Amino acid sequence: MTEPALRLTRLLLSAFRSYEKLAWHPARQLNVIHGPNGSGKTNLLEAISLLTPGRGLRGARIADLPRTGSAAWAVAGRLAVPGGEVDIGTGTPPDGPPERRVFRLDGTAPRNHADVAQRIAAVWLTPQMDRLFQDGLSGRRRFLDRLVYAVEPGHAREVAAYETAMASRNRLLGEGRGDPVWLAGIEEQMARHAVAATVARATLVARLNAALADGVAGAFPAARMTLICPLATRLEEAPALAVEDWLRGALGAGRGRDAAAGSAALGAHRADMALADAASGQDAARASTGQQKALLIAVILGHAALLTAARGFGPLLLLDEPAVHLDTDRRAALFAALAALPAQAFLTGTDGDIFAPLAGVAGFWRSGGGGLIEDPAFPAR
Repeated sequence: MTEPALRLTRLLLSAFRSYEKLAWHPARQLNVIHGPNGSGKTNLLEAISLLTPGRGLRGARIADLPRTGSAAWAVAGRLAVPGGEVDIGTGTPPDGPPERRVFRLDGTAPRNHADVAQRIAAVWLTPQMDRLFQDGLSGRRRFLDRLVYAVEPGHAREVAAYETAMASRNRLLGEGRGDPVWLAGIEEQMARHAVAATVARATLVARLNAALADGVAGAFPAARMTLICPLATRLEEAPALAVEDWLRGALGAGRGRDAAAGSAALGAHRADMALADAASGQDAARASTGQQKALLIAVILGHAALLTAARGFGPLLLLDEPAVHLDTDRRAALFAALAALPAQAFLTGTDGDIFAPLAGVAGFWRSGGGGLIEDPAFPAR
């Protein structure tokens, strides 16, 4: 195993979900958390995911995060990073309000969320993603954007700025307050941020496909990702400024249509992502659940290798029930790939025996009763 440059060495929880208090020291590169359904396994992964900007692996509302009966919650992590250690904390501010969430970076408020994202990256796979290719495009776009954020933390600002401008335009058009000068200014912002976000998405897709073609996913199928987006198509043929001008003009011409629809017909929010087996060309949307899972794992592994090359550290890999829908050979391939990656991984499952091949390699933890204990059935070497 290669020592990961980014490692979570301590996790502290206070009144978070099913945990009243928890201090956990996951010392290993691979960490298995097992226990019955409802024992708090996914809550732990969610807590780690909330150390990064965004709404975490569940996309939950802040109001849903405190333990029942509590108004405030907190999650704090100590991480080994290139050059030393960093403490990241998040939760309800001491002076409220409870629906607000703040960050602390080494005990002080960061200037912005990008300061936090520069120090940590996390990517996750959850059972809900088994429906990624059957449900709406917003889930696939969020999945793609998380991959982009990890490599280019500034992407989050572009997406947020675009969505803020779009919401303002939607509101003005819906209220019939369509001042042309005011709308033109908002549409200029939308065009600028939409093109920047699309460039980042297209760049990530190209780099990820190159990494996957090099076989970084090991025994998993060589997946190929496609960005489905009219802006990306235009950017292949025209410079960014010309695409900004085109989108700004299209938004201006489509105000009446967009007012009736309640949203813009064009823009970065319409982007979609497709995934296929590079060898067979089979689209993930038409593949079996097991094949879809294998393709997504390939993407996660490829992205971890890409991030390590780009930023000097791999992401924290949060894999909730990763063995579900994988046969014995694919599970063995996953365990081997994770052991070879310079990235710390956290895996959950209801049955610890499924992860038995990792005994002596991974740390094993049993969840339940609002706590976490090291499992003596899988002793560390």
